[in-house]
Amino acid sequence: VPWVRKAIVKRDFPNGLRVVLQEHQAAAYWGGESESRLLNSHGEVFEANLGEVEQDALPRLDGPQGQARVVLMAYQQLKPIFAKLELELDRLELSGRGSWLAQLDTGATLHLGRGPADEVAERTLRFLKTLTQVTHAYGRRPEALESADLRHENGYAIRMRGVSTQVAVTGKK
Repeated sequence: VPWVRKAIVKRDFPNGLRVVLQEHQAAAYWGGESESRLLNSHGEVFEANLGEVEQDALPRLDGPQGQARVVLMAYQQLKPIFAKLELELDRLELSGRGSWLAQLDTGATLHLGRGPADEVAERTLRFLKTLTQVTHAYGRRPEALESADLRHENGYAIRMRGVSTQVAVTGKK
């Protein structure tokens, strides 16, 4: 049965049975957009009818086989960091080469770099502490973030909606 995580059957003496069922608690969608797999709160991947999911806004997580628990733990570390700026982490992906990619509810894509979840969380926290200063300097809010690249050791690169660093060149005659 898809939603049953564990079933324990015990005999009740003299002629009875006691069945204890533990249900999967869906924590996220797992895999690509077209896949029907879910991730439970224990970091275990299971297949079920997506129409039966009760939570409306589950994040989409993805990663190499056997890394579901690692990705879930990283998501749980990163989610409150983004929430401080009222940003929602919609998608988190771990590549086969160990690189992290995040997508926010605003559509912004963040390349978080490689490393264990705690290093990535620390790097992301440093970035978000300065993001408000940078966006404010251009008269924007953090929601204006379009993309960010945190793979640089001592800095980051960002793109914001409505902000360009290119100077228009006028033709002189």
